[in-house]
Amino acid sequence: QVHLVESGGGLVKPGGSLRLSCVAPGIDFRIYRMGWYRQVPGKQRELVADMTGGGFTNVADSVKGRFTISSDNTMNTMLIQMNSLKPEDTAVYYCNARAMYGQETYWGQGTQVTVSS
Repeated sequence: QVHLVESGGGLVKPGGSLRLSCVAPGIDFRIYRMGWYRQVPGKQRELVADMTGGGFTNVADSVKGRFTISSDNTMNTMLIQMNSLKPEDTAVYYCNARAMYGQETYWGQGTQVTVSS
């Protein structure tokens, strides 16, 4: 059983920064696509950013230039640095691991990010 664990969420003022972490024990980052998604009540979960083991990244237009996804493969940890946060970034952020050559997909429990003055 794979358990993804997110941390780093919280309350921040507009223009502030947060860094989210996702620890993914047992996940081989070379063969999983790792990503961050977010969801607000009443809306579908949306992709924020993801990356492959080869280092290719994909970032949503809404956060491009403000959010940076990265990983520390030795620690099985995925990170997302979120700068210049806006109120519309408020959501529950989820870590996702999706097998590149299979059907397995795993989700974390989510961490709340609230951007408010």
